[in-house]
Amino acid sequence: MYICTQIYIMTIKNNEKIFILSLAFSCLILLLFTACEKKSDFTVKGVVSGADGQTMYLENVGISSVEVLDSVKLSAAGKFKFTEKKPDYPEFYRLRLNNQLINFAIDSTETLNFNADAGTFAISYTVEGSENSKAIKNITLAQLDANQIISRSRKDYEDKLIADTTYQRLVLEAVEAYKEVARKYIYTAPMSTAAYFALFQQIDRLLFFDLYDKEDSRAYGAVATSFDHFYPESARAKHLHNLALQSIKVIRSQRPVNLDDIETTEISFLDINLPDTRGQLERLSEVAEGKVVLINFTAYQTEWSSALNMALGEIYTKYNAKGLEIYQVSLDTDTHFWKNGASNLPWICVHDPESVYSEVAALYNVKQLPAIFVLDRKGNLVDRIDDLEKLDTVVKPLL
Repeated sequence: MYICTQIYIMTIKNNEKIFILSLAFSCLILLLFTACEKKSDFTVKGVVSGADGQTMYLENVGISSVEVLDSVKLSAAGKFKFTEKKPDYPEFYRLRLNNQLINFAIDSTETLNFNADAGTFAISYTVEGSENSKAIKNITLAQLDANQIISRSRKDYEDKLIADTTYQRLVLEAVEAYKEVARKYIYTAPMSTAAYFALFQQIDRLLFFDLYDKEDSRAYGAVATSFDHFYPESARAKHLHNLALQSIKVIRSQRPVNLDDIETTEISFLDINLPDTRGQLERLSEVAEGKVVLINFTAYQTEWSSALNMALGEIYTKYNAKGLEIYQVSLDTDTHFWKNGASNLPWICVHDPESVYSEVAALYNVKQLPAIFVLDRKGNLVDRIDDLEKLDTVVKPLL
């Protein structure tokens, strides 16, 4: 009996050891799994007060489009947390609450903490965990300051309270004030996401930094060179590279980009990659191979849209078989309206969800609609057409 009891006790102790070892092994696997998960994700969390019942969105801000990644309905406590896979290269994101935006950048697997109020969501928030995102806030505030000054000055000018020379001076001073802030980030750390963000901010749908201004071209060159060096395979580096090339061609300045070690195709137009009515991406550079292309920025909701499409239809029917293509970019705010209007058109119709805030339209320096640009068969941007009656005269020799 004693021997049996002793064996039983020893068996219990051995089982306990096995259980403890199994538990330790499970914990180790869990820790390893969690560590692997953390290495491949980034986290955005925080608190938004005063937003009970409102929905906040996490969005990825691409080069030419914005994608909704996730959303959360905020409670009275206002706590939120998003976890997403880290991007292969530094990328831009934003939190959207109603029409207010908080822009930020992700470099790797960092965790960002935001604290904001629903009423002043876009301007009075705090962010921890990313120095670049703190810099992006400062850049955003400088942009808002410039916008306010220009809007106020425009109203005074329209009310005849100030002369046109005064209005022009105030606008230039506001733009320069923004650029002074932006240049600090561009030239001190041109490889940073803050520098990239500063370069592409807009005023009245136009970039602060003019792609075809000799002085501003240096800023594009500085950021392009750094992105080529640090992120040579990223889409943003290649996009910047082509912008710098375009700038050089136009202003005939010195090369700010080292082309020797970069495997990109030199083009003389700015590429566009936007979804068509079926949601499939249509890249302009692929469409333009060996063809004469009319690039048309338009809005189907306007009164002149029908007349424009009739004129385009005539030239398309006449020359499509000879190698003419039309790449039409809609800036309509109503996607459903655009899809209905574009569904029966024979040419390529794409839509920019950024609408009047389109970065693509800004890069093409589109100040009013419609705008039509012409590419020859070699991909050279050869003309800009303001008079529809000249379409045939311009297109026919190129074919």
